[in-house]
This record gives sequence, structure tokens and C-alpha cells, in this order.
Amino acid sequence: MVAVKADVQVACNPEGVPSTESIQEWVEAAIVEADDSDAAAVEVAVRVVDETEMQALNSQFRQQDKPTNVLSFEAGEIHGLPDAVPRVLGDVIVCAPVVTAEAAAQGKQLQDHWAHMLVHGTLHLLGFDHQTAAEAAEMEALEARVLAARNVMDPYASRD
Repeated sequence: MVAVKADVQVACNPEGVPSTESIQEWVEAAIVEADDSDAAAVEVAVRVVDETEMQALNSQFRQQDKPTNVLSFEAGEIHGLPDAVPRVLGDVIVCAPVVTAEAAAQGKQLQDHWAHMLVHGTLHLLGFDHQTAAEAAEMEALEARVLAARNVMDPYASRD
């Protein structure tokens, strides 16, 4: 089993942010379920931010001048490192106020929505995407499977 380390940084003071341990568990769950590499250890940075920081990142990297719920930045492959060095996957940035507002608007439990955003962002670091219908179906099914294994309802079920 792969060892997973999530470096959690909370850069704002919102209510309802999961504990560092919970964030670690959701990142690990996504990686264990989806990562088919032979890495013995992986690292992910998770940063919880406010709307101002998220809007700046979304504007700079996606040319969308508004905050969003989650962004992922893949680290890319680094070849030639010793096997003992953990594989760095990248960064997951989560906007606490947006996640809170979405959970309320969608009638979801806040912690369940956090779980979904953390799993979703982590899967992006592993190369999953939702640009096409086929990609979206694969990624959403994987997200639902990871969440269901930990008693969180399918976040896409209400779309039907």
C-alpha cells in the first residue's frame, strides 16, 4: 500500500474546515483507489484559502476572474530520483467560503461536500479530468466509489 502524506495549510479562518486528519484521509482514499503507479510514497499539498486568494489563482491560471471551489496543480514527473523519495503529486487548493456556500445551496452536508472537493482535486493530480463526456463519466464514477466506501452519498446522483 502506498504511503500518502498531505501537507495541509489553512490560510484563512473559516468555520467548517475539516480537521487535518480528515483532509489527509480523503486525499489518501482517492490516491489508494485511483493511483496505479508503483510509488511507495506520495505527497500532496492541500491549501485552504479564502475567496480573494482563490479568485487571484483562478484568474491567473484559468483566466476566470471569480473564485471557484477547487483547483489542482500537478507537479509533473521528476525522473531520476531515488526510489526512497516520495512522488510529489502537486497542490490542491480549496476555497472554504465557496465550498460552504455550495453545500448550503445544494442541500449537502458540509463535511460531505468537503470530502467530494478533496477527492475531486486529488484525482485531477492523478491525471483524471472531465473535459469530455467519457472522461467525466470515468472520473465521476471513481469519485462516487471513493465517497461511497466512506458513507458519503454520490454527489452526482441529484443530477438525474
